[in-house]
Amino acid sequence: MGYTFHGMNLGQLAVWFFIYSFFGWMMECIVIRIQLGYWENRGFAKMPFCVIYGFGVFIAYHIFAPIEHNYVALYISGCICATAFEFLTAQVMLKLFGEVWWNYEHLPFNYKGILCLESTLGWGVLALLIFGIFNSLVEGVVFMMEPGMAMVVGSVLVIAYIVDFSVNFAKNISAKNNFSLMQVVRRIKKR
Repeated sequence: MGYTFHGMNLGQLAVWFFIYSFFGWMMECIVIRIQLGYWENRGFAKMPFCVIYGFGVFIAYHIFAPIEHNYVALYISGCICATAFEFLTAQVMLKLFGEVWWNYEHLPFNYKGILCLESTLGWGVLALLIFGIFNSLVEGVVFMMEPGMAMVVGSVLVIAYIVDFSVNFAKNISAKNNFSLMQVVRRIKKR
């Protein structure tokens, strides 16, 4: 019949994923506004999504399923797993872009500015909020959507985000490497 995730079809899963991606983007923007005093789009693309949060919650859902009602274990696991995920994300960003898009150097108990105790403790609280309260609300919204409509909305979100991400990724890479796509095309034509 097709892939399902907690009773959601692929379209509903995409909507679920982008809801978490939006709330992650919103949380990041609010934290930066409070810390730095100005508004900054925290997503990689122009759309208001930090898909790393969608992926993070999806992965966490699989890891935390056996302990989702044990709040002490959930908190500790949330601290450890999200911090490990943040570290891995930083390593990938360093390889791809030569930089990490956050900096905890101003906070005590940080590791190379990419990890800090404050965030680690916050990830545990976030795990409790997501699995203790928030996810039942998100799933309720998703299940209210007719499955066919969810498939359309989910498909539009996925395609729009892929296009947005691709354009911004190409711009970022070309800026980093100081060449444009047109320069690449010209070089190919000369051969």
